[in-house]
Amino acid sequence: MLRFEIQATCPVTGARAGLLHTAHGAIETPVFMPVGTQAAVKGILPRQLLEDLDAKIILANTYHLFLRPGPETVRKLGGLHRFMNWPRAILTDSGGFQVFSLNGLRKISEEGVLFRSHLNGDAHLFTPESVIEAQLALGSDILMVLDECLPYPASHEAARASMERTLRWARAGYAHYLNNTGGGDACFPIVQGSMFADLRRDCAARLRALDAPGYAIGGLSVGEPRALSLEMAGISASELPREKPRYVMGVGMPEELAQYVACGIDMMDCVLPSRNARNGYLFTSQGRVIIKQARYKEDGEPLDPSCSCYSCRNFSRAYLRHLFLAGEMTFSTLATLHNLRRYLDIMRQIRQAIILGQFPGLLKAVSVPARDAS
Repeated sequence: MLRFEIQATCPVTGARAGLLHTAHGAIETPVFMPVGTQAAVKGILPRQLLEDLDAKIILANTYHLFLRPGPETVRKLGGLHRFMNWPRAILTDSGGFQVFSLNGLRKISEEGVLFRSHLNGDAHLFTPESVIEAQLALGSDILMVLDECLPYPASHEAARASMERTLRWARAGYAHYLNNTGGGDACFPIVQGSMFADLRRDCAARLRALDAPGYAIGGLSVGEPRALSLEMAGISASELPREKPRYVMGVGMPEELAQYVACGIDMMDCVLPSRNARNGYLFTSQGRVIIKQARYKEDGEPLDPSCSCYSCRNFSRAYLRHLFLAGEMTFSTLATLHNLRRYLDIMRQIRQAIILGQFPGLLKAVSVPARDAS
């Protein structure tokens, strides 16, 4: 069973450093989770995640794995850990965000969400119970309940109706989890309420009654200003149990990571480091590098002189630019390795600062908008 241990708390901001104990190892928090949507982090090998990045937990997507190869196929092959040969922890989301992104391909009812596959148009129904069944078949360490994710902006009336449905689905899904789990995993309800503080507080307070081992905060990064995302995350976290881990879904830019931790967040994920890497947008300690720019054509310096990742130890900006412009697959691997290393290094620095009592100073230093590297 998942267990959370708080090791240090910043007295100024409330930021926490802890240990999240799972069946597949302990995870130092705050933690950033690389996104492995289809049981693979795009562009890099599991060995690189283990040896080069030392990632303790990754995220996989229930919607995509439900469509292919299917949860029962994964179960028959020994579960997601064996299927993808990943020995550490895995979190699966419910697929709710992907389903609600389908727009005209889905229909919401009290029962759940009827949707058509983006692959072949086949109809499927996600219910609070069925998404739990799918994740139990996958065998992940941390499961998510089905929630409704509204686009931005939404009216207060629509947001309240959506939040109430999310609460009903959370109760049904969590009850199904309790009745069917062997006790070796954990299930998180998800706080919703769009960008309305009163709805966020209400939803979080009512979800506390489930006494879940942890809680997620969803419905962010759906088009709202980034400052509003942070505000809603902080409001949601403030209503959740102090002793339980808090996971904010789908955020953020490197300079925002410490800000979310300052809100009391322990876990984060986002496709930005890997997706941006493949598009030639690289995060460094000196600022962002848009590698296609002509100024890097003869630049023999490493991407980030302060980074010790494989890419920065061995290759120049000029070489990376050449690979990108040539369309070489190797670029995606080297760029993804670097961007993920940058995110994980930031989280390790944040954790160390909390433990040493230096977090307010680090927060002030790193929470500045991205700039171009010189």
